[in-house]
Amino acid sequence: MGRSAQTGLLNRGKIIPWLLSAVVMYGISYAWHGLLLNDISEMRIGLGLYLALAGVAYLLIGLGLTFLVHTGLQRGYISMKTGFPYKGMAIGAVSGLAVYLLVFISGLSFASHEIHHVFLDAVWQVIEQMVGGLMVCLGIIYDMHRRFLETERAS
Repeated sequence: MGRSAQTGLLNRGKIIPWLLSAVVMYGISYAWHGLLLNDISEMRIGLGLYLALAGVAYLLIGLGLTFLVHTGLQRGYISMKTGFPYKGMAIGAVSGLAVYLLVFISGLSFASHEIHHVFLDAVWQVIEQMVGGLMVCLGIIYDMHRRFLETERAS
């Protein structure tokens, strides 16, 4: 690929981490809310609409995590030399808390607003997005490995 294709907004180095994080967070969210807690069956909207909206939401969250990790790398706030996946998880944890607060204030949570439900939902959102941050980092590492192998084959 040419240099301009690699530095643009949509390149493999950003798409792979973005989609990996979105798909994994979507999957674990469905497993948590649909299979373990069965929250999805108690919703007021149809399952298809919920799944479509959740898909869009996780695509946006994954894009946000990818943007934050890439920005942190570019500006030198985080480094790939030490604890890179843990730093991605920390970014995900902070993002998860922010997303949870936004959802909670909007009144879109699954459970009642009893204190133990509020706490459990907040912890879950943080864990879910920690996994999303980890997936972004693993996607970046995977892409770097692929580029290395492609460069080795070309020489």
